[in-house]
Amino acid sequence: MASRLCVSSSWLRGLVFGLAALALASCSKPAEVRPALWLVEGPNGQKAWLFGTIHALPQPVNWHSAKVDAALAQSDRLLLEVAKIEDDAGTAQAFAALATSPGLPPLAQRVPGDLRDELDTAFKADHFAPGDLDRYESWAAALMLQNAAMAAGQSDSGNGIDRALLRGYTKPVEEFEGAAAQLAIFDQLPEPAQRALLAASLARPGEEQASMRKMEQAWAHGDLAAVDRETNADFLDSPDLRDALLVRRNQAWSARLDTDLQRGKHPFVAVGLAHLVGKDGLPALLTARGYRVTRLQ
Repeated sequence: MASRLCVSSSWLRGLVFGLAALALASCSKPAEVRPALWLVEGPNGQKAWLFGTIHALPQPVNWHSAKVDAALAQSDRLLLEVAKIEDDAGTAQAFAALATSPGLPPLAQRVPGDLRDELDTAFKADHFAPGDLDRYESWAAALMLQNAAMAAGQSDSGNGIDRALLRGYTKPVEEFEGAAAQLAIFDQLPEPAQRALLAASLARPGEEQASMRKMEQAWAHGDLAAVDRETNADFLDSPDLRDALLVRRNQAWSARLDTDLQRGKHPFVAVGLAHLVGKDGLPALLTARGYRVTRLQ
């Protein structure tokens, strides 16, 4: 297994989006980007910030701005999807505990017939031997193939914005889920949804790299319309995946945030940008709970 397992739903967007690429690798200094940022305010002085992240990039970028830095300074805690995001060994251990089952059909039998050539190509490109992934559940094989494809395309979770935030934040850090709970979401998917995830991981390499670059571009400019459009397209044929990976998680997170805000906490919330767009995104859900949500950047 690759040394870094990307465990957020936005890894799925290695099928992501593909506009003009950020020229990150060719810059002599980190490219400046302006990801989306919101202020959440309640009637009794409640305050939080929502910041859209991306979990892997080819190169480090300069995501700081006066508005982001002011929000970080005013916050009293950082709230991530996974607080111990740099604990690769712990994540790998949590993955290993869930990833395999006895008596599974060969992986080739779990992908559509018209994608078996793509599976063979992915195995060769990622240096897997035939049968290497047969003991892995479909969701786990999907994540392993996707992780290997991201690494081959120079996207590195070490350059992810959540990790950068964690390294520079000196106040308490909390999490919505944690690695084990996040992986359990995939593990609990019904087999048809797992196989849809597996099929999605077998996008043709050229298409996949283009879509990854497009995601970076949309994130860098806070292009919510592109994120919403492409996320909807990605889940079009699998509403079960959308419900499990986005909708139910966002609902749980909005309830957690409501509780935190009622208790007087002022969190800086940093999660994958796909969780912050559309009718099921955190800004919309918090607005429905009576908060005023204002986009700052």
